[in-house]
Amino acid sequence: MAQTHSKSRQTAEIAFANTQSQFFARNSAVEELDSLVLAREEKTRRLREARLAKELNDREAATASLLARRAKSV
Repeated sequence: MAQTHSKSRQTAEIAFANTQSQFFARNSAVEELDSLVLAREEKTRRLREARLAKELNDREAATASLLARRAKSV
């Protein structure tokens, strides 16, 4: 059964619906930005770990090379 409301009530209902849709759209945008930030932080963490592992490997290789040269010269 359809209810008929006054013109001011209808206007208020429309204004409220618009406000709510803006609120939910804003929340959706904030959630999307949050997920992008989390993805970027995760990628940064993975890249940092890979870089540190490579630097450690390079350092160990350089140390081994120096030790091998030193052993040859002695």
